[in-house]
Amino acid sequence: MSDQEEQRVLRVKGRVLVGPDEVRDELWAVDGRITYERPPGADRAETVRGWALPGLVDAHCHVGLDRHGPVDAATAERQALTDREAGTLLVRDAGSPSDTRWIDDREDLPKIIRAGRHIARTRRYIRNYAHEIEPGDLVAYVAREAKRGDGWVKLVGDWIDRSVGDLTACWPRGEVEAAIAEAHRLGARVTAHCFAEESLRDLVEAGIDCVEHATGLTEDTIPLFAERGVAIVPTLVNIATFPDLAAGGEAKFPRWSAHMRRLYERRYDTVRAAYDAGIPVYVGTDAGGSLAHGLVAGEVAELVKAGIPPLEALSATAWGARRWLGRPALEEGAPADLVVYDEDPRADVRVLAAPRHVVLEGRVVG
Repeated sequence: MSDQEEQRVLRVKGRVLVGPDEVRDELWAVDGRITYERPPGADRAETVRGWALPGLVDAHCHVGLDRHGPVDAATAERQALTDREAGTLLVRDAGSPSDTRWIDDREDLPKIIRAGRHIARTRRYIRNYAHEIEPGDLVAYVAREAKRGDGWVKLVGDWIDRSVGDLTACWPRGEVEAAIAEAHRLGARVTAHCFAEESLRDLVEAGIDCVEHATGLTEDTIPLFAERGVAIVPTLVNIATFPDLAAGGEAKFPRWSAHMRRLYERRYDTVRAAYDAGIPVYVGTDAGGSLAHGLVAGEVAELVKAGIPPLEALSATAWGARRWLGRPALEEGAPADLVVYDEDPRADVRVLAAPRHVVLEGRVVG
């Protein structure tokens, strides 16, 4: 048998959405890589048909983590498979205490960009999730997680302060500046969990690259984010849990509960104002804590409900998200990671909820 005959060839026929406005009639995957040139062995290729998008991105996800902390490898595998079946083929893992490097050796599982383990203030985050430290150790731990991750570090920027009864910033300005500078020196970008308003200005002026949730954005800080090009990942499917969280804490922390309700009530206005100001917005679900995996289609729909144009919301989990994370989409020579649908997802993002085929490394896996 010749080398050409041994090549693994897949043909994707229909409408290939190379970019928001660039559509081709077909692509080929040869030994897991994309080409738009008809290859040798094309006559024997497996063919799938439909509307093809680059594999979807969940830019805030947690593989290897549940509500109690780290999980075993079998559970992490189920989480990754659930994301895969939803069409999520690239995950930015925004903090996990588990070692999931073994996933990198599996061609049938989504690719992961890790941010190391969360870095939180002592007793100011969910138990068993984070390194819990004091400000004097922040730079050292950021350096450690920058080396452990895949180009990202995750801080917990605010959390409930029980002595105050509300959300407050976790880190002094000077320590944040030094820590972000150290991450950048090591070639890593920094993101932070932030629900409230208080920590945002210090984090952005200190040079942070992204903020998760960002429900505390206001007319004072939105221009600052836009000027500095700081991205947000709103995780609206997670923000939907705020009313239940507020109800659960009402008796002990009424001020915090009222604050969480306010943040929830203005969530759509906040996201739309951020988008209108030019702040980059990307899709993330916060799956893996208390939320199930596989929610990426629901998050895209939530961005549209907030007022982001459908094509822009689609880009926030496809072409734009991959470009932001430094990963290819459907370019010549890129890994053949793509999702095929029966209808055009640009016309109706709800199509994302029902993938027809999922392709990883040129293999149909779902």
